[in-house]
This record gives sequence, C-alpha cells and structure tokens, in this order.
Amino acid sequence: MVATESRTTPTRDTLLFMYDRMTLIREFEERLKKLVDTGLPVGAVHYYSGEEAVAVGVCAALEPGDWVSSTHRGHGHCIAKGVAVSPMMAELYGKVTGTNRGKGGSMHITDITLGTLGVNPILGMGTTHAVGAGLAAKVLKNGRVTASFFGEGASSIGAVHESLNLAAIWKLPVVFVCENNGYAQSTPVEYALAIEDIADRAGGYSMPGVVVDGQDVFAVWEVAQAAVKRARAGGGPSLIECKTYRYHGHASSDNPRRYRSAEEEERARARDCIKRFREQVVAHGLMSAAELDAIDARNIALIDEAVKFAEDSPLPEPFELMTDVYVPAN
Repeated sequence: MVATESRTTPTRDTLLFMYDRMTLIREFEERLKKLVDTGLPVGAVHYYSGEEAVAVGVCAALEPGDWVSSTHRGHGHCIAKGVAVSPMMAELYGKVTGTNRGKGGSMHITDITLGTLGVNPILGMGTTHAVGAGLAAKVLKNGRVTASFFGEGASSIGAVHESLNLAAIWKLPVVFVCENNGYAQSTPVEYALAIEDIADRAGGYSMPGVVVDGQDVFAVWEVAQAAVKRARAGGGPSLIECKTYRYHGHASSDNPRRYRSAEEEERARARDCIKRFREQVVAHGLMSAAELDAIDARNIALIDEAVKFAEDSPLPEPFELMTDVYVPAN
C-alpha cells in the first residue's frame, strides 16, 4: 500500500515540534560535518541530513514513555526522541559529560530515560532490541510502543526477518520503520533488492505494510499514528517504508560522487523536507515565516552552546578506563 499526502492537520504543538526537531537535527548534523571536515577527530560519523522527516514524523506519533531503537545513522532518532544536543556533542568529542561519558561516540549514543534503546552500529540489530522491548511491554501491560528504525540495506539481514516474524507471532507493539535512502553504503537499492517496495515483505509476516514519502513529515506522521494506534491497542506490528535520501556520503569518509551524480542530489534537495514544511504551513496560514525563522535562530544558538559545552568539558580521567565495562563472571 502506498500512502498519499496527509489529510489530517496536526495541532499547533505538533507543528512546532516537527519544525523544531527537524531544524535542530539539520543544524546539529551540518555543524558536525563542518567540524569533522576541518579536522575534529570524532571517528566515523553517519550524517542524517535529508532524512529528518522520518525520525520526526514517527516520533511525533509516539508518547514520551514509548521506545525507539536506532541504527548507525542515529543522531536524528535521538534528537527527535528528545536527547539533549549538548551531551550528544560532548559524546562525539569524547568528553566525560557525554551521553556515554565519552566512551561510545557517534554510534553508541543512548539515553534510556528518554526511551532511546541506543544507537546500534550492527546492521539491523536494533530490530532485535525492539522485539525485546515489545515483549516486555506486552508482559508488563504498560502500553508502551517501540518504533524500530533500520535501513534498506538491513532489510535483507536475517535478524530483521527474525524480528518481523517474532513480532508478528506474538503480536508485539512494535512499529518497524525502514528508512530507504536509496543506497546501502554505495550499493543502489535497485541492484540489491528483487522487489521495488520493501513494505511488500510485510505480507509474508501477516502485518500491514505501507510505503510513504519520507520527505513529507505530515505523511510520515499520519501513517505512523495509525501504526502506533494499532500497536497500542494490541493489534500487533506494522512495517512502514519511508522513501528518503541522505544528502552526504554513507559516512564522513565517503565520497558519494563515486556512485551518484550531482544532478541526482540536486533533484533530491529540491524536495527537501524542511523546505516543503515551511512552504506548506506558511501557505495555509498555520505558521508565519517569522515564527519559523525564530525557531531557526534558537536552534543555531543551541548548537553553538552544544559545541562550546563539548569543547569546555573535560576528558575522562584515566581511572574511568575500566568503569562501566562489563565482563562475564568466571
């Protein structure tokens, strides 16, 4: 099933949330890219620029107590779920004030208090954590739903199919969200998959599957709302495929010009999710350009503060080397 443009008007609070989080993610990622490009040694970074509507549209449909499981490209999921940008930036700098006390870096950012099960660098494995969270919610009857993000490359990993199958068998409150950005590292999706729409695989697990324009936050939000409502009511899991696009390479060291053209990137940027949001809400009188500009300015200031916080924070002390490290008992 292919979802059409949203026909439901979000509340003003939801509109504010959407624009605030999309622009905060974009500012965080673009500032980080500038820092990395000029020599900041943060290790491998996978930028989320271009895909903001997916994380924000899904998280706008969740409640504060719900969970998300993430991927190696996880900054956007964390920010959309409410993780503060200052400790995130400090984590990337390897500082003790980071979300993981400077020990995890980009691909391990976690804040359990906000419902993030953790950024997971192992392809597709966030879905297994989502199944665990979904089973816990069912046993505890706490009403929590888990949204599990994964990419089109991970969609062919065995663990993802095992997760889809178990969630369907046990009718777990999980919403599987495939972020199809067109490339698994440098492999085009049409080369790697025998089907056009990954959402069609949902039928093999007797769950709803829907394709949505991942550059339209309103459309993502609408289909996510339906899937979350179904999950919370005991109807079981759903699979949402969001057709999206990453603006930069697979990781900070990747040159995307090796496998895609400048013209392709320009076509994708012409459909930018933030640009489309601004055009729609201003045209319909839902928000003014001045209001949106004020949010932009506030988020630029937040990232300024985050960078300063990270730069001013101390590195972990040597004794921290062996803290928070767990090994099996003999």
